[in-house]
Amino acid sequence: MRGLVALGVLLLVLWAIGFVVFKVAGLLIHLLLIVGAVMLILGLIRRVTGRSTT
Repeated sequence: MRGLVALGVLLLVLWAIGFVVFKVAGLLIHLLLIVGAVMLILGLIRRVTGRSTT
């Protein structure tokens, strides 16, 4: 019985850690997508207006 309780606590802790890690990873992925979209739009605007990036 004591082993089952320890296993349950271990699984609960691992689930909590995984939940936090995936939330942070999801946030970072969305931030990278937003930054990429902004850079793409700025690049297109610069190309259309004829400005050089160098």
